[in-house]
Amino acid sequence: MTWFSGAVFLFGLMICLAAGHVVDRTEEHIAALRTKRMVGGLLTPGYVPWQALVYLSDSKLDGGIGGGALIAPQWILTAGRNLFVRKTQNSTRGKEPLIPKVYLGVVQRSRADAAAEVAVEKVFLHPAFQNASDVDNDLALIKLKEPVSYNDMIFPIPLPEKGDNLEESEEQKGVIAGWGWGPLFTFSDRLKFLVLPILPSNADHDKITTTRTKFQENVCYGDAGGALALLNPDTKKVYAAGILSYDEPCTRDEEAVFIKVSAYLPWIHSVMSGDSERFSSLRNSTMNNLLSKFL
Repeated sequence: MTWFSGAVFLFGLMICLAAGHVVDRTEEHIAALRTKRMVGGLLTPGYVPWQALVYLSDSKLDGGIGGGALIAPQWILTAGRNLFVRKTQNSTRGKEPLIPKVYLGVVQRSRADAAAEVAVEKVFLHPAFQNASDVDNDLALIKLKEPVSYNDMIFPIPLPEKGDNLEESEEQKGVIAGWGWGPLFTFSDRLKFLVLPILPSNADHDKITTTRTKFQENVCYGDAGGALALLNPDTKKVYAAGILSYDEPCTRDEEAVFIKVSAYLPWIHSVMSGDSERFSSLRNSTMNNLLSKFL
């Protein structure tokens, strides 16, 4: 299936979900695809153009793989854990993040080759990464050496803007794609996607929690870093509401945890603009000096 028809299918599916119901024909289409699916999700009918493959190793024991979201020509947003071999707080404490290989425009993982690779210049781990728990501030930005050229197979997903807070309303669903583990404890070769129900907001205002599908499917190892995409029915805008952190539910747990992107926009924009703590400190000093002259 071509990318265009695949994208139209995904777009149409998200419109139906945003409206709170899915027409019978869509259900029939999904059922037909599901008979051919890899366990843990449906095979994508085409490219997910913002999807990045973040690669450390083919083996989970050596760091494995993860997802990422292209958000600008030179920037990919992902989970901080994707930059470490061991993902837990105890294992990452005091360790420097690794530089991964990154691939764009890939559907089949076996075709992640030199032609699909984009060179990485630097990685930026959130300064409070895993401060209190394994999923605490689990974000990282990957800066590419060169801006990528957009085409039908590679283009970004927008960050949330004012009014893009659908994850806080009732009965919302989001779409996530990835190459995560199946029942044979191996990463999928073909990109898959899931439509996951979002649970009502709780005390964690910087996180989004989803639950498994009615077919008992869920994200699994290797899906971390993927974007939870939502469609705003008013603006018709698709945006990245969350970045998957806790990717260990598989068939064992019901809930997956995403980092809520809107809660981290100041940090994301400061890194992308080349800002730093030094400049922040200098700004404060300058401002205080100016104010003192006025008072």
